[in-house]
Amino acid sequence: MYKAIIGLEVHCELKTNSKNFSSAPNKFSTYPNEYVATVDLGLPGILPVINKEACRKALLTAMALNCTNPDVVLFDRKNYFYPDLPKGYQITQVTKPMGKNGYLDILLDGKVKRVLIHQLHLEEDTASLEHHQKYSLIDYNRSGVPLIEIVTEPCIESAEEAVIFLEDLRDLFLYLEVSDAKSNYGQMRCDVNISLKEENSDTLGTKVEMKNINAFNNVKAAIEYEIKRQSEILSSGGKVIQETRRIAEDGKTYAMREKVDAVDYKYFVEPNIPPVKLEKEYLEELRKSLPKLKLERYFKYIDVLKINEEDAKALVRERCVSDYFDKVLEKVNNLALAVNFMMGCVLSTLNKQEISINDLFIREDMLSELINYVDQGKLSLDHGKKIFFKALEEKVEPSKLIEKENLKQINNENELLDLIKRVMDENSEQVRQYVEEGNIHVYNFFVGQVMKASNRQANPNKSLEIIKEELERRKK
Repeated sequence: MYKAIIGLEVHCELKTNSKNFSSAPNKFSTYPNEYVATVDLGLPGILPVINKEACRKALLTAMALNCTNPDVVLFDRKNYFYPDLPKGYQITQVTKPMGKNGYLDILLDGKVKRVLIHQLHLEEDTASLEHHQKYSLIDYNRSGVPLIEIVTEPCIESAEEAVIFLEDLRDLFLYLEVSDAKSNYGQMRCDVNISLKEENSDTLGTKVEMKNINAFNNVKAAIEYEIKRQSEILSSGGKVIQETRRIAEDGKTYAMREKVDAVDYKYFVEPNIPPVKLEKEYLEELRKSLPKLKLERYFKYIDVLKINEEDAKALVRERCVSDYFDKVLEKVNNLALAVNFMMGCVLSTLNKQEISINDLFIREDMLSELINYVDQGKLSLDHGKKIFFKALEEKVEPSKLIEKENLKQINNENELLDLIKRVMDENSEQVRQYVEEGNIHVYNFFVGQVMKASNRQANPNKSLEIIKEELERRKK
């Protein structure tokens, strides 16, 4: 039996106004070569300039991944020739990356697994190639876009674990607001390094790299296929070749080229960008700006607030949803009702309409007020949810809608008793069934009739108590 050892190299484009070393706009475009400057094209005499915002977001991400930060911002040249690299080299980081020796904790089968981060470095993205049967075209829109690369240690052991890590890493990018991390735009891509070793051996097998995988399900398929392919080679006495492969639409991987080692890139410090000292005060200020991250919020929800695991996972998936929920909790006393409205009304609306919670008409204070109406018995839960959806539809505050339509719940016992007596007088057969036959099933019948007669404004629990008392009185 063989055990898989997996390392990931995750590339993520940062969200900035301009590119990493030029003034060209950092925007996605389907129109080729729309956002391009001389620096991006590698024209003679060009001089790169550091993007301060890109550096800030790279450092912030490194801090969130528990990395140690450098004392200076320093860039290096990585020399290789490829059609999508106009200068013939890439400006990247090797000597002093933005972060080293970090980790990201993930939940695997209900337990915390720590994925070790070797380093995080900031570099420029390459151009993109469009291949045709007899020629290829180059689009320089992506060339020079700020790109962070996160390299894990070889500590991932399965395709499932790799996908969970990638999903949590994407959520971290979104929590920090450093990237939109849309894989369909190529903003988040992944290289997978995989080797097999015998179950009880410490000797790693030959490493195979799979390049530029966008979708997470493709990462899973590529890893599973490679484990099968390499296992069959080793079991038959063959040797795995160190190479770069790609995954095709059929779910199989195919050889591209033999893998080069780092020495072949001939790294040296970038001569056109002087080092910039990072002051301790700046790094400390940046660290203080880190938000509470997903896993910390998740454990607070399940351990402190006692929310069930599935609901907690849904509530922490997006930072803006979790922030919204926390603000709602500040103004309500009934946690269970708050979770009920979030899951049954808020999140269902976001999913159905495919919108962000920031675009939701009902803001936190409106929802808190609506929840308190229900909690205080002024409104039934059923009516509360109807008000939520109607307020959304009509773009009217829930409290104004309640006042306009006179939908407050009836809790007055005398008012409820008069209503119940009238309903019983109109349904004498059901009264007889209780009085003569002791049929308690009429309870639910009368609750339903009272709700109908009151336009569902009667308090159902109080109504049931009074129905039981009135039926017993009539029986005697």
